[in-house]
Amino acid sequence: MTAPYTLAIDIGGSGIKSLLLDGQGNPISDRLRKPTPRPAIPSAILLVIQELAIAHGQFHRLSVGFPGVIRHGITSRAINLDPSWDDFPLQRVLQDMLGVPVRLANDADVQGLGAIQGKGVELVITLGTGFGSALFINGQLVPNLEIGQHHFRGRDTYEQSLGQAALDRVGAKVWNRRLLKAIASLQLLFNYDHLYIGGGNAKKITVPLPANVTVVSNDQGLLGGIKLWQGAINSEFAGIIKLCKAQTEP
Repeated sequence: MTAPYTLAIDIGGSGIKSLLLDGQGNPISDRLRKPTPRPAIPSAILLVIQELAIAHGQFHRLSVGFPGVIRHGITSRAINLDPSWDDFPLQRVLQDMLGVPVRLANDADVQGLGAIQGKGVELVITLGTGFGSALFINGQLVPNLEIGQHHFRGRDTYEQSLGQAALDRVGAKVWNRRLLKAIASLQLLFNYDHLYIGGGNAKKITVPLPANVTVVSNDQGLLGGIKLWQGAINSEFAGIIKLCKAQTEP
């Protein structure tokens, strides 16, 4: 086992998961999980993170996947948590609380960092309480992509059609048919080379998927945490900057 050790945290709408990784990104602890408190306000979730950190023991840095938009360490639009997360300085608060460096990213972005191959256009969606998304071009993240909040079926968004509430309401059969329609729609929209599907509800997929679609383990949302310390996200606009350069250079 090689240092530094990274504690990876995945904050979800129904559960908060954690895993300790060695310097190469290999798991060196059991995966822990605690229910997401209700109401899912910052103080309650911070208490859960502190409990998980204590349970894992020594670590040198923290990676966090958060179900919302991250800008400069500040959270917003966490629609499956609580409105009090808008403009919350999560990075600074965690660093002060735990005394280690902290890096944050959207939870679907972290899932994608753990799943992608780094070739061509790769899209990641996560199926859970909500509908997460991440887009990568030759391994570089296009930040703050929120497909889940865009219209899909009439006035309903992808999240309203494929989130946990929709699955509970319409049942697995209809939900799976909707998923196939969403996959076809996203293929036309992004012309991706490969689509990865993660999240807790990916295990409920029962329909045959296209050849360029892969279901990945939900643990990628933790394992991808090591990439936040390996230059995968050097800035919030690294992916867009590199893409623009590639298109304008002769």
